[in-house]
Amino acid sequence: MAQSNFIDYVKIFCRSGKGGAGSTHFHRSKKDPRGGPDGGDGGKGGHVIMRGDPRKWTLLHLKYTKHLFAEHGGGGSENRKTGADGKNLYIDVPLGTVAKDAETGNLLGEIKEEGEELVLLQGGRGGLGNDHFKSATNQTPRYAQPGEDYQESWIILELKVLADVGLVGFPNAGKSTLLSVVSAAKPEIADYPFTTLVPNLGVVPYFDDQSFVIADIPGIIEGAHEGKGLGTRFLRHIERNSILLFLVPADAEDHVKEYKTLLRELELYNPELMLKERLISISKSDIIDEKERKKIQAKFDKEKLQVLFFSSVNGEGLPELKKMLWQLMN
Repeated sequence: MAQSNFIDYVKIFCRSGKGGAGSTHFHRSKKDPRGGPDGGDGGKGGHVIMRGDPRKWTLLHLKYTKHLFAEHGGGGSENRKTGADGKNLYIDVPLGTVAKDAETGNLLGEIKEEGEELVLLQGGRGGLGNDHFKSATNQTPRYAQPGEDYQESWIILELKVLADVGLVGFPNAGKSTLLSVVSAAKPEIADYPFTTLVPNLGVVPYFDDQSFVIADIPGIIEGAHEGKGLGTRFLRHIERNSILLFLVPADAEDHVKEYKTLLRELELYNPELMLKERLISISKSDIIDEKERKKIQAKFDKEKLQVLFFSSVNGEGLPELKKMLWQLMN
C-alpha cells in the first residue's frame, strides 16, 4: 500500500441516537370502547462505539468519513409495544488507537486488544409510554415521556503503533536498513534524510518459532518535541513500544552527544519514556576500523553506558543484537 495511505490522525464528528418517544395510546375495541392507556415505551438510541480490529493498520477508512451517526430509537406504540432500539454505530480501528475529546483534549480511552470496545457517546434512553403514568386519581393520562436527546461531539482519533521494539535515531541512522535485514519488511531505503515518512513494522523471527515486532519510527531531529522536522507526528508511536533501540551511526561526529540528544527529545516529549528499557547500538560499524571502534567504546564506557556494534550490510553483531532484545523483553 502506498505510504500516503498511512493515516494515524483523524478528527471526526459523532452523534449518538436519540431515544424514541413514549406513546400516548389508549386501548379501543368493540368490547372495550373506552379502555385504559396502553402506550408503549420508546426504544433506546444507538451508542457510538469504538472497536479494536487487528486487520486494520491505519485510520485511512475514516479520513473521508467526517460525520458518523448512530440510529435513533423508535417510538412506542399501542398494546404496550416498545419501539425498536436504534442500531449502535461501530467504528473499527487498529489496535493502539486513542480517542480524545477534540474540544477539551480529555482522553476518552484507548483500544489495545482485538474486539475491545469503548463507548464514545451514549445513546438516549427511550421515553416511557402513558401506561406508566396511570393511577387511581389519573386513569387516562394523556402524556408520555419524550425520548432522551442524543449526544454529539468532535472526537480525535490517534493511532500509536504497537510494537515490542521501537527504533530511535536521527535520519539516515540505518533504521530502515536494519528492519529490512532482520525481518521480511521492505521499507523504502535511500541515502537522504526522511526516507521513512510512515512507521514500518517488521516481525523478527527468533528461536523455537518465537518472534517479536520491531517498529521503524521516522527519524527524529533536535527540537522534534517542539514540532520541528516531522515533529511530534511520530513521537507518539514510541509510547507504545516496550523497548527502545537507539541507533547512532558509526560516522556520527559525536556518538555520545547524539545519543543524549535523542534521549533528551524523548524526555521533553514524554518523561515516562525514560522508564522504558533501552539499548544503545552503533550502526554501520562496517565503515570503521577496530581502532576507531575502541575509541567509541571508550567514550560510552566513560559514561557507564553499554553499547553494541552491528552492521546491517555484512550481518556483524545482528545475532547478538536480537539476543539482547529478546532478553530485555523476557
